[in-house]
Amino acid sequence: MASITQDMRFRLALIKYADKYGVSKAAARYKTNRQYVYRWKRRYDGSWDSLRDRSRRPHHHPNQHTEDEISLINNMRRRNPNAGLVIFWVKLMQRGYKRSIPGLYRFLRKKKLMAIKPKNPKYVPKPYEQMTYPGQRIQVDVKFVPSVCLVNQARGQKFYQYTAIDEYSRWRYVEAFEEHSTYSSMQFLEHLVKAFPMPIECIQTDNGLEFTKRLASGDKAKTPTIFEVRLNQLCIRHKLIRPFTPRHNGKVERSHRKDNERFYATHTFYSFEDFSNQLTTYNKRDYNRFPMRPLGWKSPQNILSDFVRYGVTYV
Repeated sequence: MASITQDMRFRLALIKYADKYGVSKAAARYKTNRQYVYRWKRRYDGSWDSLRDRSRRPHHHPNQHTEDEISLINNMRRRNPNAGLVIFWVKLMQRGYKRSIPGLYRFLRKKKLMAIKPKNPKYVPKPYEQMTYPGQRIQVDVKFVPSVCLVNQARGQKFYQYTAIDEYSRWRYVEAFEEHSTYSSMQFLEHLVKAFPMPIECIQTDNGLEFTKRLASGDKAKTPTIFEVRLNQLCIRHKLIRPFTPRHNGKVERSHRKDNERFYATHTFYSFEDFSNQLTTYNKRDYNRFPMRPLGWKSPQNILSDFVRYGVTYV
């Protein structure tokens, strides 16, 4: 049931007062004119609905669509149920339609003839390839150290965090660098091979120039980087993710997000040596020894140590 407004109560009080004391006194008492009183006395039939404001919408308009135009729109919509507004308007214009796009839009909205948009095809992700032993594939990426963390002598410099995560055990190795280049990547690779207790079969990276020249222009794209040359010498396969798809390197990307929350948000660095020491301590204490749900609430260090010692897994 529609609500009773204040105007309706005013009109009812006005009518009752006019019936008791007359129209002139009612007009003077309620500060209105006699025509207003007579109009509502004629309209009032004893119900609240008779005291409501009627629609002021015109019954017709001199520029409204003609019967031929309406027939053309209905026939065109029946043949093109999925056509958008502009495409639908162009098709009508080719058949003699003279109205504007806003006019057509208002008509379609009023008659509920808007386009029926088909559903987008459902995205079906590929099944995740689960690793079965350490070293089967290791994700590598580079993180730029936030400039707000650099103070005193380190202010204005640029430091980089190279990160490697074993997909099987989530064991992580990080190292600080002052340079973001293929030479730094090659150095990090050599240190990673020495630090990881198992043979490494595959290294997965993005398409950055510090790893590959795959997306470079000209003849540079055919030249392998120092990093790729060293991978071939170590008999390690290099896997590149799809361009502009960082989720394919999701484990290392997620770890970088956690680094922002748990490390960079609360630490400052006075020099490169200070940054390197704090990063090493944080990774050893707060990451590799931290229990994780995907590992059955075991730490990466425990998973890797147990596999090396007993050849068993908890996941």
